[in-house]
Amino acid sequence: MAHKRKLGLTALEVSPIAFGGNVFGWTLDETASFQLLDALIDGGYNFIDTADVYSKWVPGNKGGESETIIGNWLSKRGKRDDVVIATKLGAEMDKDKKGLKAAYVKEAVEASLKRLKTDYIDLYQTHYDDEAAPVEETMEALNTLIEEGKVRYIGASNFKAARIAASNEFARKNNLQPYVSIQPLYNLYDRQTFETEYLSLVQDQNLAVLNYYALASGFLTGKYRTEADLSKSQRGETVKQYLNERGERILVALEEIAANKSATKAQIAIAWLLHKPFITAPIASATNEKQLHDLITSADIALSSEEIKILDNASSY
Repeated sequence: MAHKRKLGLTALEVSPIAFGGNVFGWTLDETASFQLLDALIDGGYNFIDTADVYSKWVPGNKGGESETIIGNWLSKRGKRDDVVIATKLGAEMDKDKKGLKAAYVKEAVEASLKRLKTDYIDLYQTHYDDEAAPVEETMEALNTLIEEGKVRYIGASNFKAARIAASNEFARKNNLQPYVSIQPLYNLYDRQTFETEYLSLVQDQNLAVLNYYALASGFLTGKYRTEADLSKSQRGETVKQYLNERGERILVALEEIAANKSATKAQIAIAWLLHKPFITAPIASATNEKQLHDLITSADIALSSEEIKILDNASSY
């Protein structure tokens, strides 16, 4: 059973890993998605992260597929209060449906609520920054949703640290709810940007951190060691950037610790994240029950301070 963690300064208690809903309607159809969601909940996990735009990139899809599948599952299972649903807005759904201006915020939430078949979203996150929308306008619009009971808390995803700080400063000065969480890129390989640009803000404001690409697009599973391995999956090309001396050093360290723990490299990479005090819940997905089981059990792996040091050193930048 997963030990729940507090989501930043909120009243939400979430499992230590958020299930990434980008696979719903992409690599998983509705039936397979339902099976994984059931297994997730049965395993004591309660946190699902998605976005309105998932999975628009799939030929024939128009966006909203992931939320629709989750909504159908919620209405079938009937346990809305047992799960914490995080979704996002702002990515381009259509040429005039994108961004963070007030009118669109209002429109986007209604569309998400309808697809999710629920009357509230636990954590509503701005997916990408919209330079054309002043932070004041966006924060006021999001807070209107909180007042209306449609959203419980708000978070930010791919924003620069300075924009999050400015948004929260405005919110606090005007008795509005600030962003309570951020969703950055962070894993054993991709550390530098987060640690140098965001970490002090996270610590100053007690922000929850829900990092994505927790396994560096699959690189940290160890299945890509050479250029020839890149053809193994649809994500091969994105992994190319990790095939270098530092990447190999990280895999060697993961291998050594995984062997000692009778675990997989992926499990050790997730366990390392969970031992970082500033990480609330990494976002990771699975496409079958074995992967899901491996993911869930990585939360039970205890790393010694020596093992954490080995991984920290191997991945130093």
